[in-house]
Amino acid sequence: MGTRAVLAELSGTQDVLALQALLLEKPLPGQRDILAAAETVLVKAESPASARRIAARLMQLDLTAPVQRDGELVVIDTVYDGEDLAEVGRLTGLGADGVIAAHSGQIWTVAFAGFAPGFGYMIGENQQLEVPRRSSPRTAVPAGSVALAGNYSAVYPRRSPGGWQLIGRTNAKMWDLDREPPALVAPGHRVQFRPVRDALALAAEPVAEPAAVVAEASADGLRIVSPGLQSLIQDLGRDGHSGLGVSAAGALDRASLRRANRLVGNAPGAAGIETVAGGLKVQAVGDRVLAVAGAPSELSIASAPDEAGDTWQRTVPVATPFALLDGETLSIGAPQSGFRSYLAVRGGVNAAPVLGSRSTDTMSGIGPAPLTAGQQLGAGGEAESGVVGNPELQPDYPGTGVTVLDVVPGPRADWFDQAALDSFTAQDWAVMPQSNRVGMRLDGTPLQRSRQGELPSEGTVAGALQVPPEGLPVLFLADHPITGGYPVIAVVVDSQLDLAAQVPIGGKIRFRWAESAPAEHTPTEHATNNEEASN
Repeated sequence: MGTRAVLAELSGTQDVLALQALLLEKPLPGQRDILAAAETVLVKAESPASARRIAARLMQLDLTAPVQRDGELVVIDTVYDGEDLAEVGRLTGLGADGVIAAHSGQIWTVAFAGFAPGFGYMIGENQQLEVPRRSSPRTAVPAGSVALAGNYSAVYPRRSPGGWQLIGRTNAKMWDLDREPPALVAPGHRVQFRPVRDALALAAEPVAEPAAVVAEASADGLRIVSPGLQSLIQDLGRDGHSGLGVSAAGALDRASLRRANRLVGNAPGAAGIETVAGGLKVQAVGDRVLAVAGAPSELSIASAPDEAGDTWQRTVPVATPFALLDGETLSIGAPQSGFRSYLAVRGGVNAAPVLGSRSTDTMSGIGPAPLTAGQQLGAGGEAESGVVGNPELQPDYPGTGVTVLDVVPGPRADWFDQAALDSFTAQDWAVMPQSNRVGMRLDGTPLQRSRQGELPSEGTVAGALQVPPEGLPVLFLADHPITGGYPVIAVVVDSQLDLAAQVPIGGKIRFRWAESAPAEHTPTEHATNNEEASN
């Protein structure tokens, strides 16, 4: 699965659970995270070399030992009055009362997480309640809904769309960031659903509050004058939480965030501001040291009014540290090329960390909310150098030409014949306006699958190119869902994800098969390939 992950396909749920248990108990060298799914286990590695070694080791593991299902037992009080209870009774032949007895009369085991933080796929002790998903998914399923689909049961942790059959409801809080761990159930846990009377008072669905972003009104830092199109707090992400249903998130152009932090003397992973297409304006509260890296843009500074009410302006270059004095305002103009800019403030943005990261995850709603006008950000203590850095050269960024990205075959490339694979690399794909941090939607000549049917959900990674039934690929970015049910035709090599993140809306991408899994370079060594189609 790309250059830094391995997807192990197994013969069934028992082997999935066995491999998951082995890797949790004795992680392989270089293993960073694992994610079990219906028939696969995704293993993320710290480097391409580690991924190759892990792939070889996986084939040698003994999965014949019985899985010990002795995880913590979680009891979930449930009111069995779901809208689909009667239909599930009809589909199974058990009737409504029989469904309640079958569901509450067995122990369920959380096999894997996915879909949303706190959503655990649970398998039972028998197949009595195997039912299909609804033919027409609901646009909104209430939080706390107890549901069935296939051989699985689950509880929706928050209000969201869904196609599972609803048989009940609970007030159990499946996901709570104020709890340690935040997920009520995690892979390996055993679950008992306990029927309770209708008189159970269900708690009102809580409104998720984004993590507080900073500081006292009097604290030194930055005041947001205008957030532009979208400005978010980002660091290098929260790896290692796939088992909770949480993706890594983090800066899409990691090299640019590191560069901006390096220029102001911060630790590489200090939190900064990611902004798209210009328009961000910030005012200094106290004297600050800043740097902007990423998409080249005009950076203009307006002074605070003097005693006569007069102001003056100056410009500063990108990729260079500069002072923003108390009351001065920095404006980031529209990019001349590229798409995303990164603003670092000496000390880092002082947002509340969530699961070890200050990143905003737009898919799950974890982390600080998008920045708004009038908001004030405090500066933290993540400076690691007593001096600022020297001005740096930046790579070229995507412009009006075609950006070429190297890819390796995806785990489901065999769902496409040679004609589709040739079409995938022979055309220029346009980045559609519906693109966001979850994924880049691409427009072009649709790709035809050679294999029909459904693909069981399996773990995926940033850089994966999923192909939905309509045939137009989606390039997953940092906020992607951790599992997906569409075949992945190819995966962008990890070292070029920074470049992919800088392709603007309306830009063109050409994919090129890498002859072999390339050695990883530092992101600053990669420049855009504004090549003509003949190349």
